[in-house]
Amino acid sequence: MLGSLDDKIELNRKMNETLEAIAQAIFRDWFVEFGPTRRKQDGATDPITIMGGLVQDTERAQALADLFPATLGDDSLPEGWESKSLLEQANWINGAAFKNMHFSDAPDALPVVKIAELKNGVTSGTKFTNTALGERYRISDGELLFSWSGNPDTSIDAFVWIGGNAWLNQHIFAVRENGVRSKAALYVLLKALMPQFAELARNKQTTGLGHVTKEDMKRLEIAVAPGPVETAFEAVITPLVDLLVSRLFENRTLAATRDLLLPKLMSGEIRLSGAEGVIEASH
Repeated sequence: MLGSLDDKIELNRKMNETLEAIAQAIFRDWFVEFGPTRRKQDGATDPITIMGGLVQDTERAQALADLFPATLGDDSLPEGWESKSLLEQANWINGAAFKNMHFSDAPDALPVVKIAELKNGVTSGTKFTNTALGERYRISDGELLFSWSGNPDTSIDAFVWIGGNAWLNQHIFAVRENGVRSKAALYVLLKALMPQFAELARNKQTTGLGHVTKEDMKRLEIAVAPGPVETAFEAVITPLVDLLVSRLFENRTLAATRDLLLPKLMSGEIRLSGAEGVIEASH
């Protein structure tokens, strides 16, 4: 019976991998390979072909295709596009330097989010604090976080926080909108840049650790399209990212249900019939 919860969690995880792959494929085609422009340049006129089969509705495909120029400029970008610093795309708030003196078991204490919490959620090893070092370090469900220090291959990554109200520790950026890009677009952008982040960190790696700083982000330039293209991209990928995030929250609920039921079933505190009702409610 509990296996059904694990099966649903695994199904959600695989579905999120698919959603992530779709979002990344669209990003690469539009902003890395400049697919629509290159296909126009190669003589394509059918809008569905120009958009790489992204949409099958001719009218919608035409509306998207019309947003892309037909030629690349001398800078190898589509005509009218620019290169801009990654740093300009968001507000990057580094977490606070919480120390042992700040940790507390007080009733109003909140978890301190380090890299371990980004990977595993709040666990028995998580530290808590009721010391407010600044409201800018307080995070809540749905916050976009970027771990910028640690093992280049396993620690540096973008995460959507689903662990409730918490305090953000140093070595993690809260990535907040500054009016340039939506949170969904920032998430897809950060995920697309992971190979470059890993390489930057690896080049500065000491004792197994590396890091990506704001100076690195200032030097790292990305292709930026005119507003209508960026708006169209956000309209395409936001539903994908929203669905991905909703499955993260669903998995949190399913895992909590499983972890609650297992000891109660083993001890005989609740019977199988009662547990089935809880599982049905969690779906």
